[in-house]
Amino acid sequence: MTEVLALATIMLPIITAVTQLIKKSISIPKNAVPAIAFGVGLLIGLAAYPFTDLPPVLRLWAGGLAGLSSTGLFELALNDRPGNTKD
Repeated sequence: MTEVLALATIMLPIITAVTQLIKKSISIPKNAVPAIAFGVGLLIGLAAYPFTDLPPVLRLWAGGLAGLSSTGLFELALNDRPGNTKD
C-alpha cells in the first residue's frame, strides 16, 4: 500500500496539470471535472509502467486516487457547481 500512495503522490501534480489543461481548452460542465480527472488519473496510472514495477491493478488504484484527490472528491459530493469551465 505504501508504494501505491507514493506513486499517487508523484502522479498528483501531473494529473492536476493535465486536468487544468483540459478545463482551459474545452468547455465542459464543472460538475464533470472530477470524473475527467479520475479518467486522466487512470490513463496516467496505466502509462506509468516504465517507472514502477507495480502490477497494472495497483497502478490503476494509484491513478484513480490521485485523480480524485486532484479535484477534491468531497467537493463533488458537497457543492453544487453549475456552469461551464470555459466562458
